[in-house]
Amino acid sequence: MVHISPWGATLGLLARGAQLLAPGAPLILYGPYVEDDVPTASSNLAFDLSLKDRNPQWGLRTLTDVDRAAADVGLERTRRVAMPANNLMLVYRRG
Repeated sequence: MVHISPWGATLGLLARGAQLLAPGAPLILYGPYVEDDVPTASSNLAFDLSLKDRNPQWGLRTLTDVDRAAADVGLERTRRVAMPANNLMLVYRRG
């Protein structure tokens, strides 16, 4: 959802998740992200371009931006798991 929707949808997901989740309950995001100091796979760069061609508001998000938006609503990333096809599973929890 994060990469195939406008950024505002991600902000809404995080905000409502923070409101609805019990303390310690996980909010799990899955997909491709751009990470600082980590080379982005060429397949992910091509995917990003194809998404933006379909809708300029879509595209891969930076992990920094997602983490910052999560923190703004009281969520903290507690886990990052590398998954197949250059995807990540990110686990956020409300304190």
